[in-house]
Amino acid sequence: MCPTAYLRRGLVPFVALLLLVAPPARAPVSGRGRARIDRALMEKIARHGGGDTVRVIIRAQPGKRDAVEGKIKGRHPVLKHHNLPAALTAEVPVADLRDLSETQGIESLSIDAEVTSFGRLPSLAENMLLGTLGLPDGPFTGAGVGVAVIDSGIVSHPAITVAAFYDFTRNGRREPPHDGYGHGTHVAGIIAGSQRWADAPYRSLAKNVRLIGLGVLGRDGAGYTSDVIEAIEFAVANRARLGIDVINLSLGHPIYEPAASDPLVAAVEAAVRAGIVVVVSAGNQGTNPETGLVGYGGVTSPGNAPSAITVGAADTLSTLARSDDAVAPYSSRGPTWYDGYAKPDLVAPGRHIVSLMAKKSSLYNQYPANCQNIATRTYMSLSGTSMAAAVTAGAVALVIEASRSTNPAHVALPPNAIKAVLEYSAIPLASEDELTQGAGELNVAGALALARAVDPTAAVGPTWAATLPPPVTTIGGETLSWSQRIIWGDAILPGDEIYTHEEAWAQRIVWGDRIIWGDRIIWGDSIVWGSSIVWGGSVVWGNSTVGYVDGERIIWGDASGLSPSSIVWGNLLPSGTTGSLTLPGVDGEP
Repeated sequence: MCPTAYLRRGLVPFVALLLLVAPPARAPVSGRGRARIDRALMEKIARHGGGDTVRVIIRAQPGKRDAVEGKIKGRHPVLKHHNLPAALTAEVPVADLRDLSETQGIESLSIDAEVTSFGRLPSLAENMLLGTLGLPDGPFTGAGVGVAVIDSGIVSHPAITVAAFYDFTRNGRREPPHDGYGHGTHVAGIIAGSQRWADAPYRSLAKNVRLIGLGVLGRDGAGYTSDVIEAIEFAVANRARLGIDVINLSLGHPIYEPAASDPLVAAVEAAVRAGIVVVVSAGNQGTNPETGLVGYGGVTSPGNAPSAITVGAADTLSTLARSDDAVAPYSSRGPTWYDGYAKPDLVAPGRHIVSLMAKKSSLYNQYPANCQNIATRTYMSLSGTSMAAAVTAGAVALVIEASRSTNPAHVALPPNAIKAVLEYSAIPLASEDELTQGAGELNVAGALALARAVDPTAAVGPTWAATLPPPVTTIGGETLSWSQRIIWGDAILPGDEIYTHEEAWAQRIVWGDRIIWGDRIIWGDSIVWGSSIVWGGSVVWGNSTVGYVDGERIIWGDASGLSPSSIVWGNLLPSGTTGSLTLPGVDGEP
């Protein structure tokens, strides 16, 4: 997501400090019902009442969606039907949430949260993007690869060709390409803008990608989670017809519940199982706006989807060298809320990224001084994990094309393997820890070399790469070592896993408390990182505890003491008492 400078439609900042106020009356929700309701809805139950209503995504138990609809029909207007997961979106009085949570056949209740994407704009600067990725002109341009951009839209533009456009703010209607906000056009231009000599400094990654625009955000850069789920469902259902290989989600909302019950995460996981690579922005909740401290635990949904490629933002400082790169302060760090997953998976350039902008869009009208016109093309510079995700989606398109080129059947590596290739070839930043950078910074040249060395048609079990390329890439005159590691869930896998064709590379991963990788259990309740235990009830980094991953508390900066100034989500009240806490939103780059 792009950083934002102000609040939207009543959503308060994720990084706002804890507010200790008079306890509200405890809502009489049973233990079973409470377990089915996400944090945002529980907060509404505690604070609101009367005639207030809320949009709710009602997940049904397997085979029970029609029965659930029959029970609520007439009492709660049903707005949408979902298949991934089986769910309904309905308008429900807050006062009815308690009873609804007890309804037979209902799996969980989630707020139809507002998803957002917005940006503060730095001054226009030359984009050195391709150079920083070590990507010279080469044979791969994304030809034959389809990327669905689920965003505010894509404008009809001389430099962007849109194969198809559907507007899910208008029930998924097919329409001419348009973008009232401008963010989606910027994202699409990073992935696949055409390249001419006059604007060569602002080139995209994969100029021949087939772009499919799926609009879910309005002119203010905000929309509903249920619309995003519908767009993902559409992409899965029409994958073959539209040739969709990749989904880019440069948007999100705060995490209100575990990944296993989050309906947006479920949609992302279903898309990956269907063979689509899903690239997601990590979020921009990395910095406390009051204190300036960088904190952990700010990853947004669906960045907590285990199978997604979740991307944080790197700052290249406008140099080709990697030695001075760092993770941008606003970029959300892991672990993920509730589950403690190690996210982001990697970082990519996401600061001062120049790309195409839609004229007459909200961003263009608000910040005309930050635009530059070259012939018939208009450019704007934006910063955020939105941009980093788009960079990665473009890289994924190149990797898919490169992988298809290795065999006569034009079969590409499956999504999980592509994720592993990007992580294995990433270049670690010496100044950053794994919860900040994941496996490291995107290395497109290395990922392409590795993808070309692996045979995706090899049988499961034996080695599918007789020899791998040397795990180094030269960028900006520096010869840099790859990470040679794979981060998955709450585990780091040894790099030699990339040598063999494991079943886990396909779409048959069952994720949860544990997962079997080959003959070993590599996903459990805790993991040892070096000499320290870094996962379990709390997160330990070196000698300091940086957070508590128990669905209750997380801490900014030094955890030597607990105080309202250091806790960003949770409360200091003793267990069993009630209090009031702020709900998360989005923040901005200073």
